[in-house]
Amino acid sequence: MSAFLYAATRTPFGRFNGALAGVRPDDLAAAAITSTLATVPGLDPTAIDDVVWGNANGAGEENRNVGRMAALLAGLPVSVPGTTVNRLCGSSLDAAMTASRTIESGDAEVVLTGGVESMTRAPWVLPKPAKPFPAGDVTAVSTTLGWRLVNPRMPKEWTVSLGEANEQLQERFGISRERQDEFAARSHQLAHAAWESGFYDDLVAPVDGVELTRDEGIRPTSTPEVLARLKPVFRTPEQGGTITAGNASPLNDGASAVLLGSEKAAATIGADPIARIAGRGVKALEPQAFGYAPVEAANRALARAGIGWDQVGAVELNEAFAVQSLACVDAWKIDPALVNQKGGAIAIGHPLGASGGRILATLAKVLRETGQRYGVAAICIGVGQGLAVVLENCDTTEATR
Repeated sequence: MSAFLYAATRTPFGRFNGALAGVRPDDLAAAAITSTLATVPGLDPTAIDDVVWGNANGAGEENRNVGRMAALLAGLPVSVPGTTVNRLCGSSLDAAMTASRTIESGDAEVVLTGGVESMTRAPWVLPKPAKPFPAGDVTAVSTTLGWRLVNPRMPKEWTVSLGEANEQLQERFGISRERQDEFAARSHQLAHAAWESGFYDDLVAPVDGVELTRDEGIRPTSTPEVLARLKPVFRTPEQGGTITAGNASPLNDGASAVLLGSEKAAATIGADPIARIAGRGVKALEPQAFGYAPVEAANRALARAGIGWDQVGAVELNEAFAVQSLACVDAWKIDPALVNQKGGAIAIGHPLGASGGRILATLAKVLRETGQRYGVAAICIGVGQGLAVVLENCDTTEATR
């Protein structure tokens, strides 16, 4: 038995402190659920066996199990259960992978997956004191991104900042600042062109009460020359710094949703499947090498799908940083033109828990648009992990079911 993708939408991705800053994460998640189910009006919501939702923070308005909260806020019947998974940046891709396994095992027929992050609204946290009424000051810690309240037993080389980890990656593979800026400019230009052509019109639905219809961070005027003027953030130029605010993904708010089901669920859903989950892969490395982890995750997913890179017609690789994206593309030895043909996270944005659902949905549509049979969705994950999924286009083959 196989699992299939039937429908997917997302919210526009807003900038940090941008248009979606006033929207709670559970409301963002509910908006993605509502817009996705609106594309399959024949589906009775009581037929949804489970909601599996991704979220990286969970420390604030997500109420810890935002999957269940969002389902209730979206008006799903109280009989529809919901759970939340956290694999940081890969959370919503992990949610889809988890749901696909559940469907393949026969434990469910229809599962709604997705993910959400409001990096703007991520709270500050205060550690509880060891004793009551401490006399000294206590520092509030931001939960927006990266390491926090680090266990002192963790080796220091593991807990460097995400940016420093990727500067180490560029040193390891000799990836120049110029290549990174060229890759970043391409991301903006392709994302803008995709919006202009109407590619995202049926994949993105606005949030009620917010005047935002497109991803807020896309800058079509970005060029390598413009990006070259930006200063490195994590190391000085004298230290060999190459990573800037222009060639790394920004902080964002947004949500995505993906509806999965078995083959026979087509009658229940009232729609034909779009793509089959053909393979899955997960890999872990040293925490500071997280940007390179998608390499083997994708290779494993392809092996499980029974195909090689020569059969892959499209790749959606989440652009956490240009340098790690280039390192992965170089390792796979694939045509860079196959990667992120409709722009990537450097332009579109990277609300952590929502990005996996975004790349999965985009990949499915790119496969249908180009007529390619197989595609790979891959994502790097802080603390040294990577995930990947192989999709098979249902329009081009009688997929093995």
